[in-house]
Amino acid sequence: MKNLVILGSTGSIGTQTLEIVKDKKEDFGVLALAAYSNVDLMEKQVREFLPSYVVLYVESAAKDLEDRIKDLNVKVLSGMEGLEYISTLDECDMLVAAMVGMIGIRPTIAAVKAGKDIALANKETLVTAGHIIVPLCKENNVNLYPVDSEHSAIYQCLKAQDRKMVDKILLTASGGPFLGRKYEELKDVSLKDALNHPNWAMGKKITIDSASLVNKGLEVIEAKWLFDVEIEDVEVIIHPQSIIHSMVQFKDNAVLAQLGLPDMKLPIQYALYEGNRQSMPERKIDFFSLSKLDFLKPDHETFKGIKLAVDSYNRGYIYTTVFNAANEIANRYFQEGRIKFLQIYDIIEDALTLDFDYCKTPTLDEILDVESKVYEYISKKY
Repeated sequence: MKNLVILGSTGSIGTQTLEIVKDKKEDFGVLALAAYSNVDLMEKQVREFLPSYVVLYVESAAKDLEDRIKDLNVKVLSGMEGLEYISTLDECDMLVAAMVGMIGIRPTIAAVKAGKDIALANKETLVTAGHIIVPLCKENNVNLYPVDSEHSAIYQCLKAQDRKMVDKILLTASGGPFLGRKYEELKDVSLKDALNHPNWAMGKKITIDSASLVNKGLEVIEAKWLFDVEIEDVEVIIHPQSIIHSMVQFKDNAVLAQLGLPDMKLPIQYALYEGNRQSMPERKIDFFSLSKLDFLKPDHETFKGIKLAVDSYNRGYIYTTVFNAANEIANRYFQEGRIKFLQIYDIIEDALTLDFDYCKTPTLDEILDVESKVYEYISKKY
């Protein structure tokens, strides 16, 4: 039985991971659960899965949870110290890194140093610290299994293939709820509009990132690190139906694609089983009901997320942190109604004008320092 530590258990990926665990009790045990502050849902998860440890990042939430579950033999921890502690437990066989945001970087690095395999759903870890994480994984003989549907698709397409024969990664994107709209048409879109994704059910942050195509920009950088390709060899293709999850083009012009319904359980399960296929009772593709599959070029003038991400990478790795941090706070401001949708791009572009005198390969402390400075700059200006 494989013992899992799940960071972000109350989020979209975390809850679906636990659904898989529930169906595969003979294969998985839950050693520890962690989330930011959702006491109500965490209590339900703890009572159902009976982990040995639970972490709520917010200390007051952790104290509330500890009082609620005092009838159970579960150790309750809080803060970054708690996240790092459970990520390095001797009994842990795999860390599911599904917390949203840069909060997931330190515990993931701690787990890698402790030799734990990683099922990675936290984009920010590789976007801001890929130059740290990837060498660490090699040094500690750690396997990194992608959970994003697109990166899982690429991982599947590359299995048993000669990596030297890869010509291009073809990363698909649904286009989000605003596909086809022009810049002027996005000036007054609402939060409700942005959260109305046509294909996927995701958390608010990722859904908004999908609407702006920032999410796809993050995935381009992530693909560069996961599959050891140059960033210019990752091409985004808009595929509105979300049936083809991504493709790999080889030097002999062959293209391998992974297809499936827009359901995150398949890539999550594939990662949990370390790239080995298992049965899944959910719906299957009915090819006879598919009238067509469309492929479009991204509109980089209207949806600037991909271009800004690539530009930040090309400036030096510290600017991927600037890009990510600026987007995190802009995304939150949009959710809170403090800015309009298009101002997300304005805030990111503004932050990317800041001058940081760091080397191309910043340390973790430098990454977190820049994150803090970007937050401070934006919070004062907007």
